Amino acid sequence: MANLVVDIGNTALKAAWADSVTLGKTFRYQGEMIMDFISSLTRKNRPETLVISSVSDISDRDKSRLEKECEKLVIIDRKRIGILHDFGLPSYLTPDRAASIIASRYLFKGKGCTVVDFGTTMTIDFMDCDGNYLGGNISPGCRTRFKALNRYSKTLPLLDTPDTIDKIGTSITSSMESGVISGIIFEISGYFDMFPDNIAIFTGGDAIYFAKRMKNAIFVVCNLVLMGLALIADGYVK
Repeated sequence: MANLVVDIGNTALKAAWADSVTLGKTFRYQGEMIMDFISSLTRKNRPETLVISSVSDISDRDKSRLEKECEKLVIIDRKRIGILHDFGLPSYLTPDRAASIIASRYLFKGKGCTVVDFGTTMTIDFMDCDGNYLGGNISPGCRTRFKALNRYSKTLPLLDTPDTIDKIGTSITSSMESGVISGIIFEISGYFDMFPDNIAIFTGGDAIYFAKRMKNAIFVVCNLVLMGLALIADGYVK
């Protein structure tokens, strides 16, 4: 019997079946019927442990529903954060950031890590070589920055992430593209300079896009959050 891990983020749900820490088939869902989607997965294969991390709180009604669809249910949301203390993490961390840190500790044991997650927000978290969490920062994600320029200016268009950028913009469009993308690159490079011996780990939707544009060596782990949740699930099984 496999475990099922689910990450409910700001814009989408990501899920995967996991055998110990090994991820199997993954799923992505964008819609309002989140619990129905999870149930569609558990009906096909009842999980031994179901681990759900969510940026918004899971209601008691939904919790009761989910408990009937698995052997063991673990929920990590804003009001259920006790598990973070078990891993030596502060309670203010969102579940996805916590899961990324747990996975990074496992993958790069004995190494200091700088973890960058490219999503609706861009988060940067730091760990020392003993796995101690040092802290981290939050700033707007790439697409969020483009949307903000359009929303809060009367003259700037809404742009998507460009395939290529100019070093210096020579038009409104190229100025916006270079400003956002180069700005993120400069921002991340500054964090790398703070911890030059750390391993750099990128995850999230734009991880590969920015890894190709960095001068530093980057480890891209696209399903870092799900891997962290798989580690939590495996711990409950054992």
